[in-house]
Amino acid sequence: MFAIFTTGGKQYRAEKGGVLRVEKLLEAEGEEVIFPEVFLVSDEKKTDIGTPFVTGARVVAKIKQQGKNDKIRVLKFQPKKRHKIVRGHRQSFTEIEVVNIVTGAPQKKAEKTSSPENETPETSS
Repeated sequence: MFAIFTTGGKQYRAEKGGVLRVEKLLEAEGEEVIFPEVFLVSDEKKTDIGTPFVTGARVVAKIKQQGKNDKIRVLKFQPKKRHKIVRGHRQSFTEIEVVNIVTGAPQKKAEKTSSPENETPETSS
Protein backbone atom coordinates (compact mmCIF):
# COMPACT_ATOMS: atom_id res chain seq x y z
CA MET A 1 0.00 0.00 0.00
CA PHE A 2 1.24 3.49 -0.81
CA ALA A 3 0.00 7.06 -0.73
CA ILE A 4 0.94 10.36 -2.37
CA PHE A 5 0.79 13.28 0.06
CA THR A 6 1.98 16.87 0.22
CA THR A 7 3.98 18.85 2.77
CA GLY A 8 6.19 21.90 2.42
CA GLY A 9 4.96 22.55 -1.12
CA LYS A 10 6.27 19.20 -2.40
CA GLN A 11 4.66 15.82 -3.04
CA TYR A 12 6.01 12.56 -1.64
CA ARG A 13 5.27 8.85 -2.16
CA ALA A 14 4.91 7.11 1.19
CA GLU A 15 4.90 3.41 2.00
CA LYS A 16 4.39 1.91 5.44
CA GLY A 17 7.78 1.60 7.16
CA GLY A 18 9.49 3.85 4.60
CA VAL A 19 11.83 6.71 5.52
CA LEU A 20 11.52 10.12 3.81
CA ARG A 21 13.35 13.43 3.99
CA VAL A 22 10.83 16.27 3.87
CA GLU A 23 11.07 20.03 4.33
CA LYS A 24 11.72 21.08 7.94
CA LEU A 25 8.81 20.55 10.33
CA LEU A 26 8.41 22.37 13.65
CA GLU A 27 7.76 19.26 15.77
CA ALA A 28 10.55 17.70 17.89
CA GLU A 29 12.26 14.36 17.33
CA GLY A 30 10.19 11.36 18.42
CA GLU A 31 6.83 13.12 17.98
CA GLU A 32 4.08 11.78 15.73
CA VAL A 33 2.94 13.87 12.76
CA ILE A 34 -0.24 13.53 10.70
CA PHE A 35 -0.36 14.63 7.05
CA PRO A 36 -4.06 15.07 6.08
CA GLU A 37 -3.49 16.29 2.50
CA VAL A 38 -3.40 12.94 0.65
CA PHE A 39 -3.82 12.99 -3.14
CA LEU A 40 -3.88 9.24 -3.81
CA VAL A 41 -4.14 6.01 -1.80
CA SER A 42 -3.54 2.66 -3.48
CA ASP A 43 -3.25 -0.98 -2.55
CA GLU A 44 -3.10 -3.98 -4.88
CA LYS A 45 -6.88 -4.05 -5.35
CA LYS A 46 -8.15 -0.47 -5.25
CA THR A 47 -6.92 3.05 -5.98
CA ASP A 48 -8.60 6.15 -4.52
CA ILE A 49 -7.85 9.45 -6.26
CA GLY A 50 -8.89 12.66 -4.54
CA THR A 51 -10.40 15.82 -5.98
CA PRO A 52 -8.03 17.32 -4.85
CA PHE A 53 -7.66 15.28 -1.62
CA VAL A 54 -8.97 11.85 -0.62
CA THR A 55 -11.67 12.32 2.02
CA GLY A 56 -10.67 10.87 5.39
CA ALA A 57 -7.24 9.64 4.28
CA ARG A 58 -4.08 10.60 6.12
CA VAL A 59 -0.46 9.59 6.52
CA VAL A 60 0.82 9.08 10.07
CA ALA A 61 4.58 9.39 10.57
CA LYS A 62 7.14 9.62 13.36
CA ILE A 63 10.00 12.13 13.28
CA LYS A 64 13.37 10.38 13.33
CA GLN A 65 15.73 13.37 13.12
CA GLN A 66 16.10 17.04 12.27
CA GLY A 67 19.16 18.13 10.31
CA LYS A 68 20.79 20.06 7.50
CA ASN A 69 21.87 18.85 4.06
CA ASP A 70 25.39 19.31 2.71
CA LYS A 71 26.48 22.83 1.87
CA ILE A 72 26.11 23.98 -1.71
CA ARG A 73 28.16 26.85 -3.13
CA VAL A 74 26.51 29.59 -5.17
CA LEU A 75 28.86 31.56 -7.42
CA LYS A 76 28.06 34.81 -9.20
CA PHE A 77 30.69 35.90 -11.68
CA GLN A 78 30.86 38.68 -14.27
CA PRO A 79 33.83 38.40 -16.59
CA LYS A 80 35.97 41.48 -17.29
CA LYS A 81 34.29 43.39 -14.42
CA ARG A 82 36.36 42.02 -11.50
CA HIS A 83 33.13 40.90 -9.85
CA LYS A 84 32.86 37.56 -8.08
CA ILE A 85 30.59 36.55 -5.17
CA VAL A 86 30.65 33.14 -3.53
CA ARG A 87 27.91 32.21 -1.07
CA GLY A 88 26.95 28.98 0.65
CA HIS A 89 23.61 27.46 1.66
CA ARG A 90 22.52 24.51 3.82
CA GLN A 91 18.88 23.42 3.50
CA SER A 92 17.16 22.14 6.67
CA PHE A 93 15.26 18.84 6.55
CA THR A 94 13.23 16.50 8.74
CA GLU A 95 13.61 12.75 8.37
CA ILE A 96 10.35 10.88 9.01
CA GLU A 97 9.36 7.21 9.17
CA VAL A 98 5.88 6.37 7.91
CA VAL A 99 4.01 4.51 10.66
CA ASN A 100 0.61 4.06 9.03
CA ILE A 101 -1.47 5.02 6.00
CA VAL A 102 -5.14 5.49 6.90
CA THR A 103 -7.55 5.19 3.99
CA GLY A 104 -10.64 7.32 3.67
CA ALA A 105 -14.10 6.05 4.45
CA PRO A 106 -16.12 5.04 1.39
CA GLN A 107 -18.12 7.96 0.06
CA LYS A 108 -21.90 7.60 0.13
CA LYS A 109 -24.01 8.97 -2.68
CA ALA A 110 -26.08 11.96 -1.70
CA GLU A 111 -29.79 11.34 -1.51
CA LYS A 112 -32.13 13.53 -3.49
CA THR A 113 -34.07 15.93 -1.34
CA SER A 114 -36.90 18.10 -2.48
CA SER A 115 -36.03 21.77 -2.58
CA PRO A 116 -38.55 24.56 -1.94
CA GLU A 117 -38.14 25.87 -5.50
CA ASN A 118 -39.60 22.67 -6.98
CA GLU A 119 -42.69 22.57 -4.79
CA THR A 120 -45.96 24.17 -5.86
CA PRO A 121 -47.09 26.91 -3.53
CA GLU A 122 -50.35 26.42 -1.68
CA THR A 123 -52.92 29.13 -2.13
CA SER A 124 -55.32 30.08 0.59
CA SER A 125 -58.63 31.83 -0.13
